[in-house]
Amino acid sequence: MIAQEQIHSLYGREVYDRDGDKIGSIGQVWGDGVGQPAWASVKTGLFGLNETMVPLHDADLQGDRLVVPYEKAVVKDAPNVDASHDEPLAEHEVTRLYEYYNMSWDDSYQAYQAGAAAGTASYGGTYAGSDFGAGHDTSGPNTDDAMTRSEERLNVGTQREQVGRARLRKYVVTEQQQVTVPVSHEEVRIEREPITEANIDRAMAGPDISEEEHELTLHAERPVVATEAVPVERVRLGKETVTEQQTVGGEVRKERIEADVPGEDGRRTFS
Repeated sequence: MIAQEQIHSLYGREVYDRDGDKIGSIGQVWGDGVGQPAWASVKTGLFGLNETMVPLHDADLQGDRLVVPYEKAVVKDAPNVDASHDEPLAEHEVTRLYEYYNMSWDDSYQAYQAGAAAGTASYGGTYAGSDFGAGHDTSGPNTDDAMTRSEERLNVGTQREQVGRARLRKYVVTEQQQVTVPVSHEEVRIEREPITEANIDRAMAGPDISEEEHELTLHAERPVVATEAVPVERVRLGKETVTEQQTVGGEVRKERIEADVPGEDGRRTFS
């Protein structure tokens, strides 16, 4: 069964029969005396401007489809209406439709009778101009005596997501270092001493005249380079939370209400 709040979603929707065959698309929708969706016209392309009628009492919305419990041929041969007029259904038209679809006068007809007793002598179409009281919505079913204005608002939050991974990796590089190292070496120094009483005995110990050769070994230091591995520091990964401000935006829709008041120039806008 189609609910009252689903009426506006029916227009233009494709209609399929109980076997899954496409019949056409919805043109108009009529409600009963209390505003419940009761009938819809189907554009089948067979009658020019005329559209065949189908009851909505046992219809079902399945995704983008409206599925009716009848065969395609039954709907195409049903009584039709002039699509160029959006007047309510008369009582004799409703009676004819009930007879064609072999429908019983159950609660749907009782609802119609209740609406008629309240001053509506025909089924109210969604485009009908009948007077349903101060709360009648000319574009849909009856409401109360006020119009609700709604608007969309942005609901902003945060979502935690992974943005990257950090890792530590060490590798070996070779570089040149210059170090100054003190080194020493021995050099020859000639020392001469005169003959004195203290050294005369050593001076006269050898032959008077002779050949002699003395040798002296010299030493020197040279730099020696060696390396050793020593620990210098420890490095680890850590993380901290940083909070910053970001501006986000989006489109929101708002309903505005215009009022046409007799005796006033222009319209009043409520927003």
